[in-house]
Amino acid sequence: MDSGLTTRPHGDADASPGAIILARHGEPALSRKVRLTAAGYREFWARYEVGGIVPGQAPPDRLRRFVAECGVIVSSTRLRAIESARTLVGAQAFDHHDVLIEAPLPPPNFPSWIRLSPRIWGFVARLWWWYFDHHEGQETRAEAEARADRAAALLIGLAAGGGNVVVLAHGFFNHLVGRALKRRGWRLAESEGYKYWSMRRFERD
Repeated sequence: MDSGLTTRPHGDADASPGAIILARHGEPALSRKVRLTAAGYREFWARYEVGGIVPGQAPPDRLRRFVAECGVIVSSTRLRAIESARTLVGAQAFDHHDVLIEAPLPPPNFPSWIRLSPRIWGFVARLWWWYFDHHEGQETRAEAEARADRAAALLIGLAAGGGNVVVLAHGFFNHLVGRALKRRGWRLAESEGYKYWSMRRFERD
């Protein structure tokens, strides 16, 4: 079955740049079937940030084919991203980059009687962070967008020799990196959305 991925020679300075595939990590091991206060969500997010993925997951076959044919695979330094990449490459070495970690999600200080699921808290926290600059001393939206631009520059450099680049990182930050790639003249050639293990492929014409 055709993966839709065009292989290119590696290391050829005259080659067209390879594609950049932004993939989200697998399903995290931390259960989201809880209802939490704002304080509880802060604790939940802290555990989420250091945790790994549910053991025994099988990445989609298509993502496996992309990785098998790529020139470079990289991940963020978060455990859930590293473990996701490891399921795809086995013992093969790959680089981890701090510049690819997820943007923070500090929740607004709602009253303690308000209890929401982690999914809803994540949406609310991202809304407050994006539109109201609610960051609680963590990375701001402007800082995250600047970091995403640095990440895009890193990935473009890795793709410059013609090999495709696969990134295992995080849903929202991958979105920011995608925006930065578009600003740098790359186009979204394919998207599977933002679910676990999903891919978004960018190309430079």
